[in-house]
Amino acid sequence: MIQIFTDDENPIPSGTKAVVLFGATWHEACVEGGAMDQVLQALADASSSSSNNRIAFGRVDAEANPVLASTYEVTAVPTFVLLNEDGAVVEKVVGLEDAAKVTVAVQRLVNSSSGVGTTVSSPAATTTSTTEPEPLSQRLDRLIRSAPVMVFIKGTPTAPRCGFSRQIVEMLEEEQIAFGTFDILSDEEVRQGLKKHSDWPTYPQLYVAGELIGGLDIVKEMKAEGPSLREQLGIISETSTGATAPTSLNDRLKELIHRSPIMLFMKGLPSASKCGFSRTLVQILDDSGVAYDAFDILTDEEVRQGLKTYSDWPTYPQLYVAGELIGGLDIVREMQEEGSLQAALEAAAKQ
Repeated sequence: MIQIFTDDENPIPSGTKAVVLFGATWHEACVEGGAMDQVLQALADASSSSSNNRIAFGRVDAEANPVLASTYEVTAVPTFVLLNEDGAVVEKVVGLEDAAKVTVAVQRLVNSSSGVGTTVSSPAATTTSTTEPEPLSQRLDRLIRSAPVMVFIKGTPTAPRCGFSRQIVEMLEEEQIAFGTFDILSDEEVRQGLKKHSDWPTYPQLYVAGELIGGLDIVKEMKAEGPSLREQLGIISETSTGATAPTSLNDRLKELIHRSPIMLFMKGLPSASKCGFSRTLVQILDDSGVAYDAFDILTDEEVRQGLKTYSDWPTYPQLYVAGELIGGLDIVREMQEEGSLQAALEAAAKQ
């Protein structure tokens, strides 16, 4: 069961291990049903089925409960805070991390013993993880390349928190350009690090195929120069233009399937999966170390429904390798267990 912790009426309990998601109502990944909330719910469900290491799982609205946020030194949302039985912080996972990273952290908490190794002297302290943290530059590169078109903004596309971010989102949506986003207000390390990494001091920042395009002014100039922002950015149109007949749905689906040797159709984007099955398949592909592309089927209902008929596969995610349907998560897992998945992915990536 997920509890709601507050400054006064229901503080985070001591005497039991706890996993607490600090979020905010304006951050879509943190609210009930959001990506990080789904991770919390899945961990709670898994814990409830085990009689070992009882753990309390809960949420905190960091803005509405500043005392708890200050006590545990939460400065960005989402943040997972993991506590031992003494109420001491043993680990934090900050930002839109994948489910595997949070799951591994929770497993370390499950396996830890109070007073041995992971105990710290105050709630705000953290211990050093047994695994090496991902270097910031590597993390930034991964985020930049997590979608073919990636924009770093303040807030989310549905709730931008500055006028410049709102304008760049509106321009991309007007051009029907699929894009991924990262809320730089949710992670101060990314916010400051990306400025140096790309030598660009302000936000928003737009990247295409891993390359920095610039901020709002640059994008406005490109759009003004015409003929379209999509063409200025070098994005291949997914629908035909001009006087020729419109591309048929089957032709469009075929073009999308062959857009990359390894193509994943999923709910959300690799950086912000919107269902547990998609998130798990993304993690499998990430672990393979092979480059792949992804299409968010939630952004295009025609593709979402049409691909089911085209490939005679009724659910998502769907993974295609060298233009051929592999299947969904169950099939991919079977191939991974058999040892055939890695070879298939590497062979396709070399084409």
